[in-house]
This record gives sequence, C-alpha cells and structure tokens, in this order.
Amino acid sequence: MAGTVTDPILRERVTQLQKRLSAGLEQVDPHHHLRGRPVSYQVISGRTFEIVYRDVPRIDEAQVLGVKRLIGQRCHCSVTPQTAETLTVRFVVPLAEE
Repeated sequence: MAGTVTDPILRERVTQLQKRLSAGLEQVDPHHHLRGRPVSYQVISGRTFEIVYRDVPRIDEAQVLGVKRLIGQRCHCSVTPQTAETLTVRFVVPLAEE
C-alpha cells in the first residue's frame, strides 16, 4: 500500500476491504477477468482508498457491480484503456465519513 494510514480505525477499514475483495472475488469474477491480474492498493491523503487492476482483458457490468457489492459502500469505478488489448479498472472508495 503506497500511502500510510495513521488512524487505526481507517487502517482497519482498509484491511477489511482487502480481505473482502480477496475472499469474494472468485464468486463475482467467474471468468477471471480481474482475478490473477496485477492489483495495487493506495491510500490517497489518508481519506481515499484506490484499488487498481491492470492488464484486464475485458470487464462486464456484472463484475463491476459485484466488486462494488464486495466493497460494501459508496465507491466509484472507472475503466480506461491501458493498451489496445487491455484495460485498467480503478475503484475509488472514500475512507472518511463525510
């Protein structure tokens, strides 16, 4: 994880998000579009958690919605071309309550 979370409550939220994703991704991604791809986690300004999957061959709306259900809170997803054949799928999750 690139950023450092000093608040123990937020650190626990990040840890729980990572656990939910690793435990539930198999069920929401039966075609292995996300599973097994390079993934990075980053905390931005101690307030936002970013999850980035790279080298994704394709992504279906059902898979995006499944990951959002695993995250279990309001989040934003963006899908952008990485190369002509692959995508980058980014989920941004606010950590601090607004």
